[in-house]
Amino acid sequence: QVQLVESGGGLVQAGGSLRLSCAASGRTFSRSTMGWFRQAPGKEREFVAAISWIRGRTAYADSVKGRFTISRDNAKNTVYLQMNDLKPEDTAVYYCTTRSGDKAATTQTEYAYWGQGTQVTVSS
Repeated sequence: QVQLVESGGGLVQAGGSLRLSCAASGRTFSRSTMGWFRQAPGKEREFVAAISWIRGRTAYADSVKGRFTISRDNAKNTVYLQMNDLKPEDTAVYYCTTRSGDKAATTQTEYAYWGQGTQVTVSS
């Protein structure tokens, strides 16, 4: 079993920054691809970013490229999402997720475990 706990969400003004963290436990974190998805009210959950475990390959949604950066610290079993130049449309619950293997997958069905989510609210 895998446990994922997100933190770092909050309220920020447009143009501001936040860094989300996701602490993983229960499995060999360093062998897992990690990802972030988000879900805004009334919308489906969507891919944000992912990072693979062998080569550290990353993938980003077009809407966040150049503004968000995903990274990981295997020694701390933690993955981060640095979010800069935040926009009101980034408002959502952000979920951390993980899958086995070295593919920075972008679809929900490719991930097996999910955290409870952390709220990010960007005011205009």
